Formats: sequence, C-alpha cells, structure tokens
Amino acid sequence: MTTATETLAARIEERFADVLTRIPSTCNELTYELLADNLIETCIALRNEEPFRFEMLMDVCGVDYLDYGDVEWKTNAATETGFSRGVKRDTAAAPLAGSERRFAAVYHLMSITHNHRVRLRVYCPDSDFPVIDSVTEVWSSADWYEREAFDLYGILFSGHADLRRILTDYGFIGHPFRKDFPLIGNVEVRYDPEQGRVVYQPVSIEPRTLVPRVIRDDNRYDPSIKEGSGDA
Repeated sequence: MTTATETLAARIEERFADVLTRIPSTCNELTYELLADNLIETCIALRNEEPFRFEMLMDVCGVDYLDYGDVEWKTNAATETGFSRGVKRDTAAAPLAGSERRFAAVYHLMSITHNHRVRLRVYCPDSDFPVIDSVTEVWSSADWYEREAFDLYGILFSGHADLRRILTDYGFIGHPFRKDFPLIGNVEVRYDPEQGRVVYQPVSIEPRTLVPRVIRDDNRYDPSIKEGSGDA
C-alpha cells in the first residue's frame, strides 16, 4: 500500500481502536469490520471529522456467506448432480459455524477532500431475520443501495423510509442473490390471454445438469515438471 494509505490506516486505527478491526484485502484497499451496534456512530465520525471527511457513500453491497469456503469441485469423477446450487442443495450439510455470520453489508466510502477510500463490513446479528440500521440519514445516496441489498439479499435496513424492491417485480417471491435461492426460481410468470393479466404458477422447468463436476488430470500443471526441463 502507498504511504498515504498507511497514514490513513494509522489514523483510523488510533481513533477507532475499540470499534474497527482491520481485515485483509486482496485489492490493497483499507477494509474494516465493525459491529452493527457501532455502525451509525462510526459512520458519522468518518464523515464529519477532519482527518477522514468521507463525504460520499459510493455503494452498499449485500453479501451472503452461506457455505463460504466450501469447494464444490473436490472430486475426480463426474457426478450426476453438477453444481449443487443449480440443481439441488444438500439440505443435510452442516450449518455455518455461527449463523450470525451469514449476511453482511459492505459500505464503500470516499473522501473528496482528502482523495482516499475505505470499506466497512458489518454482519447482520441474526441470519434468520437480517437487520442493520439504515445509513440514509448519514448519506442520502444509501437510499437505493439499501433497497437493492434488501431486494436481492433480503437484508432489512431499520429506519429506511421507503424499503421496497427496486430490481425485481413487486410480486417476486424470495431474494435471488441468496446462495440458497434456486436458479429456476420459485414461481413462473406468464401472461394469460383468457384472464387478460399476468399470472403466477408453479415452475415448469425441469432442473438438469449441464456441466458435471470433475477434476481432469493435466500434465501441464504437474509440479514435478519444471520449466525448461526435458529435450530441447
């Protein structure tokens, strides 16, 4: 990371030592995790205090960590079920260690004054009823971002003035970005000319496997073969 970024990190960690926990980032951006109870107070401080001045909320992203870290491709033989999410989920699979760590909201903040960025990640305390305080009173741009996270992930934002779907139809059932949402959906929609309106009916698509899960042997990736070895 650059010197400016590390300087910002030092200031944040000194000011919010008991609130924010720095987590690794693969894209070399400052990312911190905090409890839902501390979200609003921390956001106000990051927006208003001179060393930070994060005036702009760039995005709010929902995340579903269901089965996070599980690898579906650990098999050397073709299967009949393919990708479990696309065909049939294993309902007998072990639940997450700590169900409160399933749903999270990630806030992307930008300081126009100082030209730096930071990300905050907040887990919903309850995965069965995921709720986080709305930050619309801190940044008005959160309005549609929070509606999107609600629509796609089912995350509720307490205090949002108009929390309703924004991308799917008003009669849509479920939240399509959840990891346990079936790829074929829950219901099928079509126009009925006899009734003169759109009707909902059970899904008529039969789930099938198009790509089997299988690991193919390929000597190009054999670690015993070194570059430049062998005959010229």
